[in-house]
Amino acid sequence: MGLGVRWTVHGDGRTPAPGAVVRPDERLSWPRTAGLGAQHVVAMFGASFVAPVLMGLDPNLAIMMSGVSTVIFLLATRGRVPSYLGCSLSFVGVAAVIRAQGGSSATVTGAVFVVGAALFLVGLAVQRFGARIIHAAMPPVVTGAVVMLIGFNLAPVTARTYWPQDQWVALLTMLFTGLAVVCLRGFWSRVAIFLGLVFGYGLSWVLDLVLGRIHSANGAGQVTDHWRLDLSGVGKAEWIGLPSFHAPSFQWSAVLVALPVVIALVAENAGHVKAVGEMTGDPLDDKLGTAISADGAGSMLSTALGGPPNTTYSENIGVMAATRVYSTAAYWAAAAFALLFGLCPKFGAVVAAIPGGVLGGITVILYGMIGLLGAQIWVHNKVDLRNPLNLVPVAAGVVIGIGGVSLKISDNFELGGIALGTIVVLSGYHVLRALAPAHLKQQEPLLDEGTSAYDEQAPGGTDGPEGDGPEGDGPEGDGPEGPRAKA
Repeated sequence: MGLGVRWTVHGDGRTPAPGAVVRPDERLSWPRTAGLGAQHVVAMFGASFVAPVLMGLDPNLAIMMSGVSTVIFLLATRGRVPSYLGCSLSFVGVAAVIRAQGGSSATVTGAVFVVGAALFLVGLAVQRFGARIIHAAMPPVVTGAVVMLIGFNLAPVTARTYWPQDQWVALLTMLFTGLAVVCLRGFWSRVAIFLGLVFGYGLSWVLDLVLGRIHSANGAGQVTDHWRLDLSGVGKAEWIGLPSFHAPSFQWSAVLVALPVVIALVAENAGHVKAVGEMTGDPLDDKLGTAISADGAGSMLSTALGGPPNTTYSENIGVMAATRVYSTAAYWAAAAFALLFGLCPKFGAVVAAIPGGVLGGITVILYGMIGLLGAQIWVHNKVDLRNPLNLVPVAAGVVIGIGGVSLKISDNFELGGIALGTIVVLSGYHVLRALAPAHLKQQEPLLDEGTSAYDEQAPGGTDGPEGDGPEGDGPEGDGPEGPRAKA
């Protein structure tokens, strides 16, 4: 089987005919393909550059490894699943918790490496046994709750770390970003987070010129007089050079905090594969396990070098929907641009200089959107929270996750926040379901609305090599992930 790196020219190579689509195995002219690739990189800028900054990792390495991970994904799926891989915001809360416990960047990447390995193994299991194993273990009531507590667990980070650095820049950035998300259309709505960053960056620069230094908390939490926008690191950075690498370090306490994110990533990936399959007209059920494993492999490679994890990005799915160009050649071009950006330390220094107040305004919306994606999963799958079988484990787990409730096991081991909340939701639901009376066990859709179709195939089945694949829109539907998260 080929590697999906050969494309036929679509039409005249310039403009698709009205109503026509450029399929994954087709391309436009190379200059136009390169332009589309650059657009995909810009589309993921907002979330994919904010995430490593919020996680305390090198943004240059993040963009470089996003390109490498995209190449791995395209080769693994044989060019059938056009998608870009970028840093997932689902891990921001994990990094914040690990650092609050005294963990270093190596501890963060070590914990996330294990998540990548788990994701890789889940993909192999889906290839072997079919997608029904995911749906049985993680019904929408569970996935929705886990995504919700991951997002809302981040609220104290905004309130205590970013917003106090410059409350007025944070407020204005929040308002501008909100207007951009709601009022802009097409491609510009997909890069609303990026536009909010540019606005806040420029506003901070203007306020420094007009008002001088600000007396407030800095990134370390110390109240001092400092510039809102400190570009001293940009001047010192080289134009060409390698990003900084470091090896991961493994601590069980950090790993347990990070592992619940696997649930969000599997649900998210299933939704993306389904959405791409619907847009391209090529059912991709047989590629679900491969796509999940490819995400895991890319994340393991990135975190092994000190970078953040990488997963599929629906900002880029949105770009495909807007342009109707699904060519994987454009994603190869995007990967090449990402590698070039990663080799420019000066570019990374500009990203790392994002003022705290700007991050405060962005994260108010961003973290809230991550949490509310959990509610979207419930609504989309018609989860009945009046049923105590659903209500009790969700209520307990969400409050534990958001409130930071902890359970001390020993002097050296403690469970709390995201990890404990996920354990309560997941185990609580399945234990209660086993013990609940029959009238509470009404059948519900599992991962998405189309899941029931897995058991309704005609004898002999028409499923792909992996058995069953997702048939609904997935927990995130077709919507943007990017101001997302990538939960």
